[in-house]
Amino acid sequence: MTDTSATRPVPSTTPPTDSAAPPAPAPTADNAPPGPPPARNPLRRTRTGVTWIGVIVFAAVLVLLLIFILQNTQTVQISYLGANGHVSLAVAMLLAAVAGVLLTAIAGSLRIWQLRRHLRRTARRGT
Repeated sequence: MTDTSATRPVPSTTPPTDSAAPPAPAPTADNAPPGPPPARNPLRRTRTGVTWIGVIVFAAVLVLLLIFILQNTQTVQISYLGANGHVSLAVAMLLAAVAGVLLTAIAGSLRIWQLRRHLRRTARRGT
């Protein structure tokens, strides 16, 4: 067999310019005929399912946290801005982690507030 694909003319996908009728527009969301609603997926995510996963993850983190506290019971001395005290190592580390999370949450909340304020101002000017 010989390859004759190079000698065959390639059909054009664009209509000739002297065509009498314009091509039909491609269906879009605006002019598409209404069809039946899509079938509901029985395996779709629901709020209840996501909440259940959250509860399981939270319980696992609590178990790991409890193990951490039970394994780090030795007492350490803490000094902060002139205040001195003795607490367990686990409590000191947890307090430091909570302080870090709070500082991050404050910074993130301020940035979100700043962006929303900017969007409100921009929307007021635009209308």
